[in-house]
Amino acid sequence: MAVPTKKSSTPPGVAIWVSVTLLWGTVFYWTSIFMLQLASFRLGEGPFNPSKNEQWQVYGIQFVVLILFGLVAMMVKNLFEPGGKKQIERWQNISEGKGEKLFISFAGSLATSFFFTTLTALTFLATSGFVGLAVRFTIPVVLLAALFNIAAGIAASLIVGLIFLIAKVGRKKS
Repeated sequence: MAVPTKKSSTPPGVAIWVSVTLLWGTVFYWTSIFMLQLASFRLGEGPFNPSKNEQWQVYGIQFVVLILFGLVAMMVKNLFEPGGKKQIERWQNISEGKGEKLFISFAGSLATSFFFTTLTALTFLATSGFVGLAVRFTIPVVLLAALFNIAAGIAASLIVGLIFLIAKVGRKKS
């Protein structure tokens, strides 16, 4: 006897991968700048205080980097998990109320906030000559800033969780 299957879902396409990468990459770009400033100050490594104009110039480059990163991440994900079965199953679990309740993708938020701090620091280092900005980061500054930025990751996870609660996403169907 055949077991009825749920409507088959498809894994996210290029537009979703790029837009989600741009969303979180942009959020964590700005929080990373603040955390890099804070870590530089706390460790006495010299000021990191780019002007708003310099921040926007570097963001323009970061924007392109984020698009490329989203595309590469999608290709790697599809290489290791063709068809995105685990991701589709996770979405179905969330829509049926079996997913996280308050902190949405908690571990992913922590890793993402840490990674994007490093990416932001590398983008500033790589573009400093082009933008005309003197940037020097030590590994301890970047690591401390990335640890500080985990707070932003927790906040992002909590905000998305609250949005899901308010929008009643993931409530068990009666």
